[in-house]
Amino acid sequence: RQTVQQGTLGNEWIFSSTSERNLTFKHTMCGRRLTRSVAFWAFIFIRTVTGLAGEGRSVWKRDLNFSPVNGTQVFLYDTFPKRFLWGVGTGAFQVEGGWKKDGKGPSIWDHFMHSDIRDAASIDDSSNSYTFLDKDLSALNFLGVTFYQFSVSWPRLFPTGVVTNANEKGLHYYNTLIDSLVHRHIEPIVTLYHWDLPLALQEIYGGWKNESIIDIFSDYATFCFQMFGDRVKYWITIHNPYLVAWHGYGTGMHAPGERGKIAAVYTVGHNLIKAHAKVWHNYNTHFRLYQKGFLSITLGSHWIEPNKSNDTLDINKCQQSMERVLGWFAKPIHGDGDYPEELKNKLYSILPNFTESEKNYIKGTADFFAFSFGPNNFKPPNTLAKMGQNLSLNLREALNWIKLEYTNPRILIAENGWFTDSHVKTEDTTAIYMMKNFINKVLQAIKYDRIDVFGYTAWSLLDGFEWQHAYSTRRGLFYVDFSSKQKERIPKSSALYYKEIIERNGFFLKESTEALQGQFPCDFSWGITEAVLKAETVASSPQFCDPNLYLWNISGDGLLHRVKGVKLKTRPAQCTDFVSIKKQLDLLDKMEVTHYRFALDWSLILPNGDLSAINRQVLRYYRCVIRELLKLNIKSMVSLYYPTHAYLGLPGPLVQRGGWLNQSTVQAFQNYAALCFQELGDLVKLWITINEPNRLSDVYNSSSNDTYQAAHNLLIAHARAWQIYDQQYRSFQHGLVSLSLHSDWAEPANPYFDSHLKAAERFLQFEIAWFADPIFKTGDYPAAMREYIVSKNKRGLSSSFLPYFTDEEKKLVKGAADFYALNHFTTRFVIHELQNGSWYEFDRDVQFLQDITCLSSPSRLAVVPWGMRKVLKWIKKTYGDIDVYITANGIDDQSLANDELRNYYLGKYTQEVLKAYHIDKVKIKGYYAFKLTEEKSKPRFGFFTSDSRAKPSIQIYNNLISNNGFPAEYSRELCDKSDDKTRCSFCLFLSQKKPLIFFGCCLFSTFVLLLTIIIFHKRKRRKLYRTKNFKDICFPFKRGHKATLN
Repeated sequence: RQTVQQGTLGNEWIFSSTSERNLTFKHTMCGRRLTRSVAFWAFIFIRTVTGLAGEGRSVWKRDLNFSPVNGTQVFLYDTFPKRFLWGVGTGAFQVEGGWKKDGKGPSIWDHFMHSDIRDAASIDDSSNSYTFLDKDLSALNFLGVTFYQFSVSWPRLFPTGVVTNANEKGLHYYNTLIDSLVHRHIEPIVTLYHWDLPLALQEIYGGWKNESIIDIFSDYATFCFQMFGDRVKYWITIHNPYLVAWHGYGTGMHAPGERGKIAAVYTVGHNLIKAHAKVWHNYNTHFRLYQKGFLSITLGSHWIEPNKSNDTLDINKCQQSMERVLGWFAKPIHGDGDYPEELKNKLYSILPNFTESEKNYIKGTADFFAFSFGPNNFKPPNTLAKMGQNLSLNLREALNWIKLEYTNPRILIAENGWFTDSHVKTEDTTAIYMMKNFINKVLQAIKYDRIDVFGYTAWSLLDGFEWQHAYSTRRGLFYVDFSSKQKERIPKSSALYYKEIIERNGFFLKESTEALQGQFPCDFSWGITEAVLKAETVASSPQFCDPNLYLWNISGDGLLHRVKGVKLKTRPAQCTDFVSIKKQLDLLDKMEVTHYRFALDWSLILPNGDLSAINRQVLRYYRCVIRELLKLNIKSMVSLYYPTHAYLGLPGPLVQRGGWLNQSTVQAFQNYAALCFQELGDLVKLWITINEPNRLSDVYNSSSNDTYQAAHNLLIAHARAWQIYDQQYRSFQHGLVSLSLHSDWAEPANPYFDSHLKAAERFLQFEIAWFADPIFKTGDYPAAMREYIVSKNKRGLSSSFLPYFTDEEKKLVKGAADFYALNHFTTRFVIHELQNGSWYEFDRDVQFLQDITCLSSPSRLAVVPWGMRKVLKWIKKTYGDIDVYITANGIDDQSLANDELRNYYLGKYTQEVLKAYHIDKVKIKGYYAFKLTEEKSKPRFGFFTSDSRAKPSIQIYNNLISNNGFPAEYSRELCDKSDDKTRCSFCLFLSQKKPLIFFGCCLFSTFVLLLTIIIFHKRKRRKLYRTKNFKDICFPFKRGHKATLN
């Protein structure tokens, strides 16, 4: 048992702060990883909660077979109960101002702010709600809230703290506020104590360390009940007593700023609990009958996750952490009237004891559970009882812990929200996503876990004084310029977002329509994409090509010895000599696709970069691949050039000469493309010249001018390759040629700001239109892109230069594609951020934001299916009614045995493709899933593992292909297969099963031969037998006959 020496706070800090880990966001949408088990939520759903202490441990138990796409875990689009209460809150000291005005007495925070907090005293009026009450009321009207939670300033009513004659002006202020709320049908929720203890009580009695404060506080509460209780139905006695005790009398971060003595901390906590209980009994006895109100205490807490989800020791530490913070106050009030056993065992020498009568007096003294979950409960992390575990922002799990520990109480979220830095004005984008995450966790807790949450308080209505942080952070939904005279309340984007949630009473998915039943056309291409297909330079199985005869082990050495002078007849080289081809065919046969997209290796085909050395063996390999695929009824889409972040893909000599910065590479690519068209074009009908040239900015990134010049040369190279095919090969090969562009959708991270909307469109211009406009539209770069770069040049923010096309080059480039090919993986949430520097990424003035509520992959790709449909509609709107091939679409999934995330992704994204085809009339010709096999030590995008093991998602894709979409049962249309394909399939069966068929024929022939021999010998024996019998009968007869005659 560990003990804490009385009188020293440091030892307690060491015990409760063994880990110095940073606060981490643990979430279930976006993120990174989803952490709750289906078994647990099912348990919560059906269990009749008994509320025995310690049952909260169940929250941390996990199911090893947890599904990341389980419906109870992903973002929930639904509504709250009809009578759910939506509110907003403030603290009197934070927003009222007027600290000396109209007879108000000083509080401990007035003294602490002016003496201990740097720069805080320079802005004494804060938001000045005392003066600008009408502006607060207008802000409440704007939001449309159903309640307003505010606190009464004790020293504004009673300057010395003792209930004598109330300050009339202070009393008038609160009566006016309450009357105004009632008039607007806004329920007032009144907090009696939000940390601003009258200074006189601190100086005379020592504050909450002195038990005498309990009766004084009860008198103050009684006065408030008498004055306001006829209009107030919800009361909070004390806001977050943990912070009052811990930071006010322990760390010294809060007023009154005492520090160092752990015994004082728990004495203060003890007195706060008793003060609350006394006020509750007072209200229950004297006021409840006719005022019919409800009273509670707001308890705040963090949340904690174990280092190892299935480690009992770590789970016990998490339980202890929660008991030390939330359980310290919750168990006496909402439990059995006493402190948690863990706290008593640890602090037995300094923790005050409740008598049995006190326990009975304290327990049950709350009509609902008021819960605070915000940044003050998490900061600073080194003062929290983390027990070596990890802090988390999962509000849903904290609510489940409360439900399990305290008999499923009615819960009011009495404080929730996050903060922004002081320089952020109205564009508080991150606050939107934090609010979205928190509120949706509450909705999930209500809908899935049957937790009785009846109201939510967004914190706070206004920017104000933020305690130890003074004015360095902001938490308001409305921005206030503290240095201004009028203190105007300007709604932030978070206010606009909260207003929408209140109006809708929850969340609606407005970005997409309901699931569509339908099919794609019969000639739709269902494909699978692979990167560069590594060719075998030497046949793997050359045994039938060797004319020599060998003897084995003639001297007992186990070796083959060639017989000299003997030559055998051999067969010509065959495609089956390449073992890797058969492996590829086996994988593709399981995929049941109609098309296979793969890339050639330029550096292998032309190692010198020009036609001086052509590797015919590599070309033969690729030709074999394509021919064998055709036997499987699989057509090829061949990419000529497939660069990646790790592998530029150029022949070595071209790299040495500068790669794509050298125009000679353009001519080299043209020659290479012509060679491929000549050698393989009779078998290939779909060509991709360059894969994702708009992502080569990651390679040519030493300056923006390098990036733009490389891109310019890539465009010219593609156009020349297309022109060669169009002029020399199209007439008899009848193929189509394009290039494949990375085409992720961009969504404004903050839809309430025009700058974000413009940033999203600018991202599309710099990312997609950069290459698509010259080819599919104007023959030149997007005007918006060029103008934006020029404007940055004029402001001295960039020296970038976007090259110009000559008139001849414009004619060459414009129209140099037969279809639009896009690779789409995710949707990016973008914000505008002005940047200074001459780099491509800086020229865009775009930054990305990760939506923590989004389901996301291990590599943090957000799963946003409707983004696929939006980008397809944008392509049609921007470039007209052109044919579109989706040449790569997929997600990484860590699971090898059950890749449910990929299954979910496939179904949702192809559904959006179907909507784009049927509803938006986008001419989509094919869909290619990405990718066939995964690579070692890289994100797991493959349908097969690196050692060719199949994953369950193959079956999902098979079903999509066989159904040709999502047909309704009554309208299923089956596409007829041609006779040619049927015959080809039979031929393929024969070619694939040659060894087995040959062996079977041998067996059959042997059987027939053996049967023939048996029949022949049997008939011969029978004939001999008959002949012998005939002789035995006839010869005696003849002899006898002769004798008779004689």
